[in-house]
Amino acid sequence: MKKLMTLFVLAMAFSTFAQNKILPKDIQIKTAVLAAPEMYREDATVLGYNQEGKIVTLREGNNGMVCLADDPNKAGISVACYGAELEPFMARGRELAAEGKSNEEKREARKNEIEAGTLKMPSEPSMVYILAGEEKDYSAETGELLKSKIRYVIYKPYMTGESTGLPTKPQAPGMPWLMDAGTHRSHIMITPAN
Repeated sequence: MKKLMTLFVLAMAFSTFAQNKILPKDIQIKTAVLAAPEMYREDATVLGYNQEGKIVTLREGNNGMVCLADDPNKAGISVACYGAELEPFMARGRELAAEGKSNEEKREARKNEIEAGTLKMPSEPSMVYILAGEEKDYSAETGELLKSKIRYVIYKPYMTGESTGLPTKPQAPGMPWLMDAGTHRSHIMITPAN
């Protein structure tokens, strides 16, 4: 019984700690859109976290861009914005993660669903912008990130090195390359050199 009470107290403390880390809606939105090009920020849809830590729509947008706020339970700051055509793929990944699926299980499930036609992927290349930084460079009061790095990712299923002319492994700092070539999740990675 004593162990059970200790576990209960720890669980409650963790729950309170996690809820305290959830930033106000306006700050989550301000930080999330930093990943998007300026022309898309004002009218982007923004997904973020409610007080229970669940992903919800913080703001409905109308320009085909979806931005995802920083996960308060992960170290550092990382926000992403992507074309709305990718949202079914991204949302399915979040659903599978919530079910406790491993990365391998998520990949296999989405692959099977894409091949079965039940999960739609964009027919044209679709852009993802990922902005990351350290918590020491972030202001939770203003939503500003003083130092950050951006990575660009272009998704299109089943691209190959041969069809794109891209290397399938990193070659040089800043040089685009094709990750997961020939698969349902093939994507071009562009990480600007420091």
